Amino acid sequence: MEVAPNADPPVCRIMDYGKFRYEEAIKAKKARKHQTTIQVKEIKFRPKIDKHDYETKKKHVIRFLEANSKVKVTIMFRGREMVHAERGLAILERLAADLGDSAVIENQPKIEGRNMFMLIAPVKKDPKILKEEAAAAAAAEAAALEAEAEGTEAEGTEVEAPVPVAVAKKAPAEKKTPAVKKTPAVKKAPAVKKAPVAKKAAPAAKAAEGETEAPAPEAHVAETEAPEAEAPVAE
Repeated sequence: MEVAPNADPPVCRIMDYGKFRYEEAIKAKKARKHQTTIQVKEIKFRPKIDKHDYETKKKHVIRFLEANSKVKVTIMFRGREMVHAERGLAILERLAADLGDSAVIENQPKIEGRNMFMLIAPVKKDPKILKEEAAAAAAAEAAALEAEAEGTEAEGTEVEAPVPVAVAKKAPAEKKTPAVKKTPAVKKAPAVKKAPVAKKAAPAAKAAEGETEAPAPEAHVAETEAPEAEAPVAE
């Protein structure tokens, strides 16, 4: 393969062409990996935007800048709003002031048709600082990997080593106390019958009532004399 065609005499090298193409592809891949591509994001505002909507859109702008992307801020005018273009300019200036040192205005606000544009770019960091941050991140990642590897090794050694397991004797089961038998219910004694009340003597009761009976007439026994037998007369 010709290596230096402009040399006198030209220089050629005998090599494996497939290997040469593979190495060139690897070099191109590494170059693309270290190459940074900057994207341009766009976010739109309205002249009558409310406070909360403004804060939400500002957070999106900050997020885009932190991702190393440029942001194109657009103010959209409708109808007679073009008469008050200063309101849109005030919003752009307010946004630039809120971002502060975290962004740089590449293109100042300008009107094109019914829209007003402003281009904002993230602040470029010092290459040394970027290298330090990248080195610190790589070191932290390597330390995390080492700690994870050590943890897995420790777990492996613990599994391999036989660990004597002491068999715990079972405690004697507690004897169950015999259930207390229920005492038979005491039978109720039969009700004592009341003795019959002796009836009071009738006379006494009647005397209490004020009624008195006449004494019963005594029975007179008729005394009858038997007729005397007549003596027979002798003739």
